[in-house]
Amino acid sequence: MNFDEETATAAPELTEKQQQEAEDRTSVSAVVVHEAIRYDGEEELSRPVSALAWSALAAGLSMGFSLVAQALLRAHLPDQPWRPLVSKLGYSLGFLMVIIGRQQLFTENTLTAIIPLLARRNLATLLSVVRLWTIVLIANLVGAHLFAWVVGNTPMFQNEIRGTMLAIAKDVMHVSFGAALLRGIFAGWLIAMMVWMLAAIDEGRVAVIIIMTYVVGVADLTHIIAGSVEVLYLVMVGAASWTSVAWGYMFPTLIGNIIGGVSLTAAINHAQVVAGMARKEKEKAEAKR
Repeated sequence: MNFDEETATAAPELTEKQQQEAEDRTSVSAVVVHEAIRYDGEEELSRPVSALAWSALAAGLSMGFSLVAQALLRAHLPDQPWRPLVSKLGYSLGFLMVIIGRQQLFTENTLTAIIPLLARRNLATLLSVVRLWTIVLIANLVGAHLFAWVVGNTPMFQNEIRGTMLAIAKDVMHVSFGAALLRGIFAGWLIAMMVWMLAAIDEGRVAVIIIMTYVVGVADLTHIIAGSVEVLYLVMVGAASWTSVAWGYMFPTLIGNIIGGVSLTAAINHAQVVAGMARKEKEKAEAKR
């Protein structure tokens, strides 16, 4: 008797209603999650340039509110060791606006765009991925530049809040090239994993976004868009040069986010689905013999 026969023998007899309840309580399979993300990826790869650019510009602007929310919380909290644990909750605001608002964020596309490429490995798909990444990244960074300029050069916020933004930006910039790269890998991993998790659930999406991005913030991991708004604030107020923030923070963070999102999440999760499908095909072939 094989394993399937033993399982069938041991399984209790269920009514149709009980069978449906059992199916409803079963977690969504990795294959279903994989396909849901692949469908999203295919849709994003086929979107026109203008739609991608405007959505990504909006995302770059929205991510600026992560800096604002952190500064507001930090400025109104006492200077105690536990203050970052509370103020970093503000880091999640930009991500909530972008993800719930269905705006284009570069770190999300490291997962959604790569799944179609892994499933259909050809030059046309690769060029489509490069096109998507280029448009989204540039538009995200344009939005980040605009937001940083506005909050740094207008009286939108009181001097106390602007001083807190400056302190946050200096803390973010105080990182070596290697550390920014390594932290970027973990940030890309967590953000891409968040996308994978969101595809598996219908409820509790806000909680997942807050928890995952809060960990990125409180651990001081580096994120190419949220972090760029922060370090570009230094440029806009004359506290740092564009070259120093581009090379010292943005470039290593970008590489780290791509590595984390592509290799540690997209490729590995794709591999487990392919392995599972290969096993099923093998079982079907053996059953026909």
